[in-house]
Amino acid sequence: MNKRRAVFLDHASLDLGDLDLAPLRQTFDELVLHDASSAGEAAERLAGARVAIVNKVVLNAETLAACPDLELVLVSATGTNNVDLAAARAQGIAVCNCQGYGTPSVAQHTLMLLLALATRLPDYQAAIRAGRWQQSTQFCLLDFPIVELEGKTLGLLGHGELGSAVARLAEAFGMRVLLGQLPGRPERADRLPLAELLPQVDALTLHCPLTEHTRHLIGTAQLQAMKPGAFLINAGRGGLVDEQALADALRRGHLGGAASDVLSEEPPRHGNPLLAPDIPRLILTPHSAWGSREARQRIVGQLAENAQAHFAGTPKRRVD
Repeated sequence: MNKRRAVFLDHASLDLGDLDLAPLRQTFDELVLHDASSAGEAAERLAGARVAIVNKVVLNAETLAACPDLELVLVSATGTNNVDLAAARAQGIAVCNCQGYGTPSVAQHTLMLLLALATRLPDYQAAIRAGRWQQSTQFCLLDFPIVELEGKTLGLLGHGELGSAVARLAEAFGMRVLLGQLPGRPERADRLPLAELLPQVDALTLHCPLTEHTRHLIGTAQLQAMKPGAFLINAGRGGLVDEQALADALRRGHLGGAASDVLSEEPPRHGNPLLAPDIPRLILTPHSAWGSREARQRIVGQLAENAQAHFAGTPKRRVD
């Protein structure tokens, strides 16, 4: 039997030098780490490997065909759109992903964004940097209206593991939580149609996948249907929101503010409507909600579990 050789093609996308890789090293006879790899480098680097570990490196049909020893692809994320699953299946290559690893991290990030909007944290920090508190005639500076979350209504689009965690945190702040019906899903009695949900919520958070049904789920009409002063937070995928429509709504002052951890192109090398410098009441974070050390360490553990289960003939988190 060939030794268990694994190659991690974009290790630096997961490990910042702060993770314990012992679970992986103990699983494989040889573990080769590359900080980053282009799609063109993948086949050469996977030569002789039984296991490929990837986050975002593309493994297309041509690359997989050039790797006859490959029997397992471990994706260090939930999304597997970078792997040609049909080609992997045809070649007998198992594909496993990681699931639920970032729930606490993303949930707290979502509430952090909501709290920052409600308390006008960026505005007050900017005011202090500009010297406005230092020059105030009062002991405090209250130039920006602060909103209490208690008693307010939070709308959730996406109520899986992550959405449920956000709901629990919101309820701890005294918020009422309403669930929205996602298009393309079976109707449920505990889900409100979007047209009924939006006018009721003081804040809306997105935690659903990007599909043909959810692309631009929130556009001009939906933003206009929201209460004046309501908050929008996208912790799902950038394409869920029509970004130009959101930029326009914020410029008009209809919303109380918006925050997004995701954009439709990441990194946004070709620009994005939400990167314009004149958009008020907008907080952007660089797809960092998932990235706590604890969450990334869970990924290491799941990668090892998936590999061990594969070798034992009891597949775990197999997606193909």
